[in-house]
Amino acid sequence: MSTTDLPSRSDTVIIGAGAVGCSVAYHLTELGNDDVTVVDQGPLPVTGGSSVHAPGIVFQTSPSKIQTKAAYYTSRLFSDAGVYDEVGGIEVARSEERMDFLRRRVEWATSYGLPDPQLLSPEEVTEHLPLVNEDEILGGYYSPTDGRVDGIGALRWYIENTRADFFGDVEVTDLEVTGGEIRAVVTDKGRIECDRCVIATNNWGYRTGRLAGIDLPIAPVEHQYVVTEPMDELADAGTSVGDNTTGLEVPGNRDIQEYMSEAPHRPVGRDQDHSLYFRTHGDALGMGSYNHESLSVDPEAMGKNGENRQASVRDFSRKHWERPTHPNRDKSAKQAFDELLPATKDREYAVTENGVFVFTPDGMPAVGETAAVDGLWTALAIWWTHSGGYGRILAEWMENGVPRLPSGPVDTGGIHVRRFAPHAGEKDYFVDRGAKRYEQVYSIVEPRWQPDDHRGLRTSPFYQQQKELGAEFYQAGGWETPQWYESNADLVERYGDRIPEQDGWRSINRSPIEGAEHLHTRDKVSMFDMTTFSSIVVEGEGSGEFLQRVCSNDVEVDVGQVRYSLLLNEGGGILADVTVVRLDEDRYMVTTGGGNSPRIHGGWLEDRAPATVSVTVEEGAKSTIGLWGPDSRLLLQRCTDADVTDDGFPYFSAKRMYVGEVPVVALRVSYVGELGWELWAPSEYGQRLWETLWDAGRDLDVRPMGGGTLESMRLEKGFRLWGTDIDTDANPFEAGLSFAVDMDTEFIGKEALEAAKAEGIDTRIVPLTLDDSTDIVLSGRPVLKDGEPIGYVQAGDFGYSIGESIAYTYVPSEYAAAGTSVRIRCEGELYDATVRDEPLFDPGREKILR
Repeated sequence: MSTTDLPSRSDTVIIGAGAVGCSVAYHLTELGNDDVTVVDQGPLPVTGGSSVHAPGIVFQTSPSKIQTKAAYYTSRLFSDAGVYDEVGGIEVARSEERMDFLRRRVEWATSYGLPDPQLLSPEEVTEHLPLVNEDEILGGYYSPTDGRVDGIGALRWYIENTRADFFGDVEVTDLEVTGGEIRAVVTDKGRIECDRCVIATNNWGYRTGRLAGIDLPIAPVEHQYVVTEPMDELADAGTSVGDNTTGLEVPGNRDIQEYMSEAPHRPVGRDQDHSLYFRTHGDALGMGSYNHESLSVDPEAMGKNGENRQASVRDFSRKHWERPTHPNRDKSAKQAFDELLPATKDREYAVTENGVFVFTPDGMPAVGETAAVDGLWTALAIWWTHSGGYGRILAEWMENGVPRLPSGPVDTGGIHVRRFAPHAGEKDYFVDRGAKRYEQVYSIVEPRWQPDDHRGLRTSPFYQQQKELGAEFYQAGGWETPQWYESNADLVERYGDRIPEQDGWRSINRSPIEGAEHLHTRDKVSMFDMTTFSSIVVEGEGSGEFLQRVCSNDVEVDVGQVRYSLLLNEGGGILADVTVVRLDEDRYMVTTGGGNSPRIHGGWLEDRAPATVSVTVEEGAKSTIGLWGPDSRLLLQRCTDADVTDDGFPYFSAKRMYVGEVPVVALRVSYVGELGWELWAPSEYGQRLWETLWDAGRDLDVRPMGGGTLESMRLEKGFRLWGTDIDTDANPFEAGLSFAVDMDTEFIGKEALEAAKAEGIDTRIVPLTLDDSTDIVLSGRPVLKDGEPIGYVQAGDFGYSIGESIAYTYVPSEYAAAGTSVRIRCEGELYDATVRDEPLFDPGREKILR
């Protein structure tokens, strides 16, 4: 509902009454929170942001499971509300490469539960879209439940059906933060004390964040949209442009809003080969273009909406419409549209505009509670397509501690606002990266694609040696991490008969050297740079009791012992897998993976630590080497006086010792299933640590090992990877990690696990191997039984030691028994596969325990 008097206090204040802010408010109140206030700088419901000038097209299928599921929920929510036109969506292909990509669309849609995805012939495309030139296309992808959201109608529906108080024409001037907690939202109409605040200002996300002293990497970028004059070819629409179906007085640019109010009567379309999309507006045609150079907007220039309440900064430029300016396209938007939709060639445009969308450095949303300010949440970089879903996810997260949709818990690692590295908030960085993501909106992005700008930001102490060894660097979180080393090219000849050739999509940005490094590590000894991994120091009075409360396993261990455990949310979902090392009576080291893990999981521990316990995330403070392989003990013993025999240094124990002159905390653990150690040293000693081991191991043929090798080796052993095999959408029993849960202890998530056990575990993770192919199957591809999807590939690679292609998947428990036959669809091929017992390699652990 909408009221007139701004309250002096509210449990939750949401800044932004567009698609996302309204969705969060609606879902919070649906969950029982009746003290929610929503403010916006524009009038209601036509606020003037991208929610009211966007054409509202909903294409649901994405390589990302959470994006697809959020979009599907959004389409169902708005369909039930009566503000969604389910006309279907068709993506056309004008190249063989794009046609291959559309086949992937079908596979992703099948995996993630979209109804009835179809590939269409050119003739079938034109049956749905008769304006399309059949001779220009090779086919299309059809999703029947795609469509269009009536943006203004949806905003009005939210306001009328949400038990929150909405206030328009209210400008937020400050966010009061005291002691690291949000205290109040200050506006030009008064101050609102609050316990929680949600930033849902999208185009203004960066500016809003700065009010609280945080740098949110939200880059606004403009793109173009035009609407033709009425067309005879669309006279069957039944309505004429200008019929204002919203019943609202629309301020400012009335023309564009009148056109946006018209529902499409044919499927919405995309020509991704030329970064274009289109939809009907009654008897006119709307055409949108990403087919121009990125028109970045200074995020600090996003002031209050102008008189016409539009968010764009530049006027529409025919230069960008009529001339090729996109770095990856050789045709202009107009030329490409003229060829695809010949009826539009000589049409005048009734409306032209620039709209604004926002992008993060990795192109995914920024959702969750910020690290710097407790109680300050974000819901940013979200379009109409996913707005309903993310509003539900965030509301569940805020109210119940478990991000979820009605279909179940969701994986938040790729969307969490805390995932961004410290440098991501620098304006030049995120504006440049946002511009690149804009260019890629409709591009075919290769597997393991790497940016070429802002490189070398974060390097390990081993970086110079790695360059000299011909490292192929991939970037993750700003870190330069070797994927493989050209210095190991000679190993390909040694092991060539055990490294099957891969082709097509699965071969891109891969090297046979990765397989050679795998096999060498199994035979000899390798050094792996783990500097991107992080340690979290937990110390102080009560630190043991605190860790016992947040860890699923029993971590009451002796000094020098190591324990593998999980961090769970209140719903029993896996937030992280960690290694807990007891260094002293009240001092522990908790190690976790690289990427965004330290910022998400370290922050989670910091948020929950009592006053007597200090939690310090040592991201980048340690330089760490994984020394793995059957000769690792021989090499390490040459460099230390410490006893590293099996009796003197047993598996899953730790020692403070010296490697040469370098002080290290050595853990006898191995993520590759071989004898080995992790050697954690202060960063300033890193270069000497590398040199010491390298020089001592020359006659043992010690080699560097890249990150590409890690994946195949850990899959052979069935070791889990957070964000890939395990996340908040799985509990430990489903993930095969019951050994990391001690139900005799008290920990966060235990009650949910007890309930899950009582109900029965109906989904389990299993390894599959292909019956008669050495092809690598790719993640997100459907696993089928009797032609019906029962799961999808979580992770896949070739197991060079076992000589078989491996895929991990979650399947219903009735299909989890070893020997069950299934099929996997990948890259248009059907592969016979068999469920296997795990681990596939060294089930007796003879190699790791030697």
